[in-house]
Amino acid sequence: MTQLLEDLALITARTLEHYNERATDFWEGTRDHDVKQNIEALLRHIRGAPPLRILDFGCGPGRDLAAFRSLGHEPIGLEGSPPLATMAREHSGCEVWEQNFLALKLPAGRFHGIFANASLFHVPCKELPRVLSELHATLKPDGVLFTSNPRGNNEEGWNHGRYGAYHDLESWRAFLERAAFAELEYYYRPPGLPLEQQAWLASVWRRKGVSGEI
Repeated sequence: MTQLLEDLALITARTLEHYNERATDFWEGTRDHDVKQNIEALLRHIRGAPPLRILDFGCGPGRDLAAFRSLGHEPIGLEGSPPLATMAREHSGCEVWEQNFLALKLPAGRFHGIFANASLFHVPCKELPRVLSELHATLKPDGVLFTSNPRGNNEEGWNHGRYGAYHDLESWRAFLERAAFAELEYYYRPPGLPLEQQAWLASVWRRKGVSGEI
């Protein structure tokens, strides 16, 4: 157990260091990325009238927080990198929680939706069931989780200074179903390209109730 905790601490520290050192470059490199398709995929499945409470999980420098706010919703960001969290507040004007993905402290039943765009792939597979359970608990009973991750063949490890797990659809689906989420849709990105050039797997899930019904 001690070795596992040390390994997780190293994964967190090195991955966050990567983002801390490149915060400005990350903003400049991603600020113009078009993720409207992903935002719409989350919002169309949420039951309820605006303003919706959205958790932007791994909000980075705040691009998508600003987008949700401009649509009239009430987004809150969650970010592990202090420099990125500061930028997110400045760029969006939204509240941003600084939390390590592997040490979450989330309120129960708070959010209509969670937008996990390019973030959950940083969670090691051994910890993913627990993290998904915590996201499940912070959603309202019929809340919706959106995820987008770089896809792969279920390899896991270090990649250019960041730790990542690269799931295929079947692996990702199994993790989410075990965490009591019901699949709503999935697609590959970027749109309009051949499958072999679509490096991202996007999926949308509804939180199941205690008895297993949607």
